[in-house]
Amino acid sequence: MFTASFELYVATRYLLAKRKQAFISLISLLSTLGVTVGVAALVVAVALMTGMQQELRDRITGSEAHVYIWNVVDGGFENYQEEARRFSEFPRVLAAAPSVLGKALATTRNGEAFISIKGIDPQLERHVTEVSNSVQRGSFFDLEKQTERPVLGGVIIGEGVARQLGAFVGDEITVMTPSGTLSPMGMMPRPRRLRVVGIFSLGLYQYDSGYGFVTLDVAKELLNKDRVELMELRIDDIYASRETAKVVADLLGPGYLTEDWSQLNQSLFSALWLEKMAISITIGLIVMVAALNIIASLILLVMEKSRDIAILKTMGACGSSIMKIFMLQGTLIGAIGTAIGSVGGYSLATFLHRNQVISLDMEVYDLSYVPFIIEIQDLVIVVVAALAICFLATLYPSRQASRLDPAEALRYQ
Repeated sequence: MFTASFELYVATRYLLAKRKQAFISLISLLSTLGVTVGVAALVVAVALMTGMQQELRDRITGSEAHVYIWNVVDGGFENYQEEARRFSEFPRVLAAAPSVLGKALATTRNGEAFISIKGIDPQLERHVTEVSNSVQRGSFFDLEKQTERPVLGGVIIGEGVARQLGAFVGDEITVMTPSGTLSPMGMMPRPRRLRVVGIFSLGLYQYDSGYGFVTLDVAKELLNKDRVELMELRIDDIYASRETAKVVADLLGPGYLTEDWSQLNQSLFSALWLEKMAISITIGLIVMVAALNIIASLILLVMEKSRDIAILKTMGACGSSIMKIFMLQGTLIGAIGTAIGSVGGYSLATFLHRNQVISLDMEVYDLSYVPFIIEIQDLVIVVVAALAICFLATLYPSRQASRLDPAEALRYQ
């Protein structure tokens, strides 16, 4: 009676064919290499897209709040400190901070730049975003220091803005906003002077090259606003931001509007997800080609070993045992190729990520290098999919081998 060890033994012997069947061994080797290259390429591609998603997500959630609240009825929040304390007690909310937003033209003798002015409370903002930790030069809390006229206050600008303006910590910049003074010629922008007290780098081009942070009082005077227009929340789980935004909206009532970071950046992450799927499918075709090689090698092996199959059947081997032999052979090719490819792809992706081998233009990609991050679930999906494709490729040749008639096979031998 034949056992599973016998079938595995025969399958292994057929894989390691001797000199007379060297061509069969070469095709088996090429099939294994095909699976190896396909799996390695797929692992690296998935790591690339996952790395891009995670790096952008981490930088966005570090630069921005997780949930935003607008008071659409009253036009803002009058007592923002009390509101911040109240919002901090909501479920999943860790901290809350006010902000005032507006546009401005910043100029110096060395250049000019259009920037977004964001008024903040430094003591509350540091619990909601990572801006305070991203200041490279100067101090985040110098925003609160009083300045002497004619300087209105301090400002922290992004690294890109500093390059455009040619400004350094301690320099003064002139800021003009749409909210100016009324004159016979209409509304005329009023230039205000701010002193640069810090330069930050969040790693996102849109912030580093387009934002300036000031205190709430300075922002209100610059933008001609009398109250805080926006409250920002930081929560304990960024993946629960959309659900938390809905819960907060229900708790506050119809007079409030809420949005979360994923809604504001939905188009970006949808595009990245679509690219990840497209690249995975495209490179997955390499594994399909390798599976076709497995089919070809098994068909050739069945033709070459028809006499051996007939002898095994006359000795008592059933059709299922013959089928298992060739299924095991194809599965071994797939397993060896998948194992080598997954290890090789993981090692290559890790090397590329740690050494930041591929650099990028931050003005285009918001990243300085290409990140390669491999998640366990992605690696498992790639390995299981590759093994499944290789196993399915063995079914047809194995079935044909099990149906071989011994009398017909031995008639012309």
